[in-house]
Amino acid sequence: MVEPTGNRKRQKIVDKSHFGAICERLRDEGKKVVLCHGVFDLLHPGHIIHLDQAASLGDVLVVSVTSAPYVNKGPGRPYFSDEHRMTSLAALECVDFVVLSEQATALEIIEIVRPDVYVKGKEYAEAKNDVTANIDKEIEQTRRCGGDVHYTEGDVFSSTRLLNRHFDVLPPGVREFAEELTGRIRFDEVRRFVEAMASLKVLVVGDIIIDEYVMCQTMGLTSKDRAISVRYDGENRFLGGSLAIARHLAGFSQNVTATGILGGESHIHTLMLNELSREMYLDLVFDADYRTIVKRRYVERHGIRNEYEKMFSINYFPDERTADGEKRERYLEKLRRTVADYDLVVLCDFGHGAIDQQVMEIVQEKARFLAVNCQTNSANYGMNLITKYKKADTFTIDERELRLAMADPRGAEGALLTRLSQQLGARQGWVTLGSKGSVAVDREERRFVHPALTLTVLDTVGAGDAFYALSSMSAYLEAPVEIGSLLGNIAGSIASNYLGNSQSVRKGDLLKFVSTVLNI
Repeated sequence: MVEPTGNRKRQKIVDKSHFGAICERLRDEGKKVVLCHGVFDLLHPGHIIHLDQAASLGDVLVVSVTSAPYVNKGPGRPYFSDEHRMTSLAALECVDFVVLSEQATALEIIEIVRPDVYVKGKEYAEAKNDVTANIDKEIEQTRRCGGDVHYTEGDVFSSTRLLNRHFDVLPPGVREFAEELTGRIRFDEVRRFVEAMASLKVLVVGDIIIDEYVMCQTMGLTSKDRAISVRYDGENRFLGGSLAIARHLAGFSQNVTATGILGGESHIHTLMLNELSREMYLDLVFDADYRTIVKRRYVERHGIRNEYEKMFSINYFPDERTADGEKRERYLEKLRRTVADYDLVVLCDFGHGAIDQQVMEIVQEKARFLAVNCQTNSANYGMNLITKYKKADTFTIDERELRLAMADPRGAEGALLTRLSQQLGARQGWVTLGSKGSVAVDREERRFVHPALTLTVLDTVGAGDAFYALSSMSAYLEAPVEIGSLLGNIAGSIASNYLGNSQSVRKGDLLKFVSTVLNI
């Protein structure tokens, strides 16, 4: 073991940028290096046994700790800060070095440490138990670096369960809800439905939108005309609208196609190729004279709080909101030929012209299974109601859209949702309620109320789209509404902690979140 000198705990915590040189020195001294990696959110006897066994396999034990932004285990995780978790590990006699890993996997740390032995708990001996599908990559990386893999024995405790039961990590009411939910569904059942999504052939139809975020800081009011004065801090551009929903779907299905009409802007084409080329198929009609929809939001971040406030927005719409007649007819003919080839058609009606009466008639007549999301926004308020559709196999809308559609500002959400579902002949339907969660109804008129799983958000833009993507696939697979509600709410919770549509929901992150909620 490395001999202690000075402040032993502080000496053990080493920045990864310096660790390569330390490893070279250890190897020159003939030391056998062992690596353990994890979150270590709540240090418990299982961790102690695991680390003690790992230390016995070599001369030097290195423990890498996943940094908070990369944990992705759901609400309130990690409970303890990076510093607290590293300090706790450094206090253990069997641990020689602690390194912070600023990635979602251990691949970078394995490359830096190049361990002789990479040690995981016995629960990872079966790769199928790893919902992130990273363990095989980590094993391959270890062996490429000349090391081997070992699995420790001993009792397996759950930090997640201990935190859920004994710490204030879940929003109000969620612990009681999760306890009741575990009596209805099991993690393995949820995972089977998620894995089944991979084989779905999905077509996404709707408005292609580019979301622009201009980052600002408020300086005050101008002295003469009292207009708001802000300082420009930068900007970002993301794929929104139907393409954002298609990206979420492509994280779960291996065969997702997005169709629509796109303008001739070269910078938008470049953005699409960079973001979508490896994730999904594009079947677009290009019209050089058509102006692609752009929504530019001016936003401000509040100091060190992880939350953005929208100050105002500017929307850029095509002058006529529809493409050239010949190009649009080509698009309609493409739909007529291909819609019936897909298991699931996901309609994204943002009310900006992509979905007109002809498109509605085609998808309602030809789709094998039709999911509908019909959105209300400032450009179409009160004019883009889901009740313009005659049928939908499943649908997701928000509370305002439900009340406008049913012309009822005060009725109970569940009763209004049931009426709408009956009107559309839907098998399952959802209304999202923001911080209150969601309500679902199925064909048997069973209602299921699901609370919000996180009250900490970065940006709510895109949360409803993520909910819609997962609930639609779940409905197609005839999963119980409890499962569709869980997957939709988790997807929305994950997306609400991204800036806009900067990222799509990943299967591994979603399953880790499911495991957290059901581990109660």
